[in-house]
Amino acid sequence: MIELMTADDHPLIVKNIVWHDEAATAAFAQALASQPAIGRTLIELQGDLGAGKTTLVRHLLVSLGVQGRIKSPTYAVVEPYTLDSSAAHPELNIWHFDFYRFNDPREWEEAGFRDIFASPGLKLVEWPEKAGPHLPPPDLLIHIELQADESRAVTLSAYTATGAELLT
Repeated sequence: MIELMTADDHPLIVKNIVWHDEAATAAFAQALASQPAIGRTLIELQGDLGAGKTTLVRHLLVSLGVQGRIKSPTYAVVEPYTLDSSAAHPELNIWHFDFYRFNDPREWEEAGFRDIFASPGLKLVEWPEKAGPHLPPPDLLIHIELQADESRAVTLSAYTATGAELLT
């Protein structure tokens, strides 16, 4: 289901989907990675612990061509990646943030992340609400909710033209 919206603080597009298993998550990540706009996108991921946020990020990074071990940035807060020239999006800079351990939104400012968010590249942010008002508006918000049958109900909300491009 796709819903179009036009108000300033509301998404341009909202799409609801279900991932029945991890293969569906991987297929979604692969489709997302194939979009030309992915290299200039801020994606926020929301959901409870264990919902599948980091799993989605890992599948997306593999689909983009990241080699080697993909670590969760829960303790480091950010894990940077740069794709080499043989990848689908050569020389793409990627930052995977996990703000779960932030106790105060001011930690975002103190960590010096403003420059990263102002630079080109893909930014993937888990637990964006922990950064408070410091984050710029996302291009795409992915909310993942674990269901009783272990599937995931996913709401995709595009807040910018770039985000809408990813969903079309």
